[in-house]
Amino acid sequence: MAESQGEISGHDCRRPAQTFNHRSSKWVRLNVGGTYFLTTRQTLCRDPKSFLFRLCQADPDLDSDKDESGAYLIDRDPMYFGPVLNYLRHGKLVLNKNLTEEGALEEAEFYNIISLIKLIKDKISERDAKTTHTPVKHVYRVLQCQEEELTQMVSTMSDGWKFEQLVGIGSSYNYGNEDQAEFLCVVSKELHNQSYCANNQPSEKAKILQERGSRI
Repeated sequence: MAESQGEISGHDCRRPAQTFNHRSSKWVRLNVGGTYFLTTRQTLCRDPKSFLFRLCQADPDLDSDKDESGAYLIDRDPMYFGPVLNYLRHGKLVLNKNLTEEGALEEAEFYNIISLIKLIKDKISERDAKTTHTPVKHVYRVLQCQEEELTQMVSTMSDGWKFEQLVGIGSSYNYGNEDQAEFLCVVSKELHNQSYCANNQPSEKAKILQERGSRI
């Protein structure tokens, strides 16, 4: 439960001296960066190693000030404290579109909520793995060759080229006393953007395939 300074949401927080006894009441009022949050002591104590747990226990080693209303003062971003508090309430991290996982991680680390830190790091790793994965593209070429050239052409197919399909297109001319059958040979190659940009000059074997492909 959050409220802007001076506004009322849920319980009447204008009378904290009469309503809230922060050492005995189950309700705790927080002033995070000028925005008030009202939650239960049980919620804040979900993680016994967290800053918020120590706050509720009145840890003498924790320097915690209160404002004039008796709310604990925390100098952090209230926009990110909302998702952190909701995580302690129901165990799920829900971020608005204008919030980032990195920002939430900063807050989780400040409050030392171990399970939330791990959850956000896993989400960041999963997100980065999706965005950094480069899809593999394929380049296809159709080469025209005669029957006597077919074996030589296939034997020179390296440099990443793979044979895909062979299509006969009949006999189109005579060579000596024999008809020469012609074929269309479809070949493919995986093209990675980085490798393509780093090496724009084709190898000698690639040039052979390019020259044969130019016959079409």
